[in-house]
Amino acid sequence: MKQKVIVVGAGPVGSLAALYAAARGYNVEVYELRPDLRDPSTTPLNFSKSINLALSERGINSLRETGLPGLANAVLSETFPMHGRMIHIRKNGEYVRQPQIYDARGRSLLAMDRTELNTTLLDYLEEMPNVKLFFNHKLVGVDFKKRVAWFEHRTRSIEEQGDEFEMRFDLMIGADGAHSAVRYHLMKFVPMSFQQEYIDKLWCQFHVPPTPDGDFRIPPNYLHIWPQDDSMFIALPNLDKTFTSTLFLTREGFKQLDASGKVVEYFEEKFPGVVPDLITEDELYEQYTANQHLPLISIKCSPYHYEGSGVIVGDAAHAMVPFYGQGMNAGLEDVRVLFDFLDKYPGNRSKALDEYTKVRTPDAHTINDLALGNYREMASDVKRPLYLLRKWIEEKLYLYIPSAGWATQYSRVTFSNMRYSEVQNAAQRQSKILNGVVGLALVSVFSSSLWFARAGGIQQAKMGILRSICWIAQRTQEIGSGLSAPR
Repeated sequence: MKQKVIVVGAGPVGSLAALYAAARGYNVEVYELRPDLRDPSTTPLNFSKSINLALSERGINSLRETGLPGLANAVLSETFPMHGRMIHIRKNGEYVRQPQIYDARGRSLLAMDRTELNTTLLDYLEEMPNVKLFFNHKLVGVDFKKRVAWFEHRTRSIEEQGDEFEMRFDLMIGADGAHSAVRYHLMKFVPMSFQQEYIDKLWCQFHVPPTPDGDFRIPPNYLHIWPQDDSMFIALPNLDKTFTSTLFLTREGFKQLDASGKVVEYFEEKFPGVVPDLITEDELYEQYTANQHLPLISIKCSPYHYEGSGVIVGDAAHAMVPFYGQGMNAGLEDVRVLFDFLDKYPGNRSKALDEYTKVRTPDAHTINDLALGNYREMASDVKRPLYLLRKWIEEKLYLYIPSAGWATQYSRVTFSNMRYSEVQNAAQRQSKILNGVVGLALVSVFSSSLWFARAGGIQQAKMGILRSICWIAQRTQEIGSGLSAPR
């Protein structure tokens, strides 16, 4: 008799988990609290109020590893490439745009609408004979020892109390988000450490329409950032020539804007080129008042499982702020890693889930911390000369001394499948080299760099610094060669 896997949550991570289970021959049932997002009558607010997704290598690899032909390509066909950041600032009183590429070797992030990704995954699930989808169903209880769950079917609204029924399962996968019901019930069976933090930032979404002739209003192949330290405005491109934009601002900042009503004036002061070039004054104010000002939550917990009967993935296990663009990618990667262990220990699911928790917890905690820290880079550092110089040095070493295993932290997080915890360790080792050996190199060539600057300008100064760094880096290759070694 085939074993039954119940997946709670039909978002992108839950849908992918169901696809992995179904592809392995399990009988799969998916239970979702909300209505089917593909139903035209579904209220869009329930699903589409989400910061645009930035799909990267981890997410793409997880889609490919389902083994389902065409799935990854179907998803990728709905994406839009972003080659780097476009920084919008005032310099010497003038509005300027400064591009900063993501990867020295030309790799790109892929902007994607969350609803489109979710729809594609649900369509694939619906075609599988061993999958059943149940929308408008609330998980109200779980006994992980007896492997029994209780659900309510809510026919009219998610607030309504419905008829309760009992379902048995062999494995329950909780992919029901930051406020996970599965995690809540799992806590009754395991001594789970749990940490939750609402950071001092809220976000509000905006829509940038196409130009009257149907084109993009700003260059499309970038993540556009207006950095202002305590606040930030971003814009991500969509296939329909629109941009999905987001204002990040402190709670006190939103409170002051709400009280004063001076939204347009604030944007004109802080975010040059937005009003009226991207959004008219009336549209900006209307969207600001109509769209919710939503919190950003960061969650860490451990363990992620109970024996061989229950496990949580995605935001249920490690909700994170969006500033590294890895929340959804990490969730999709959770699914791949989980099923790698289930495949490795086919006769011992308790062992598989235990290994999953041991391996995934430090990685999830690491990317959670990196996401919190990356706000400073996006909102402040991107406009600072010292940050730009360091980024330039790292990229040149990445390009010209590949044998040393050198790579930027961002490229490892975004364009590889290296474990997040190993990425952080490698970045820390590189930082020591840069701060130590390269620091000495910069001091030693300071005089010559000044000469280069006087003789040939800043580009010649950069080249002088680079030649010295390369010389020392080549002679410390025995240190750097361990940066990419498997551990």
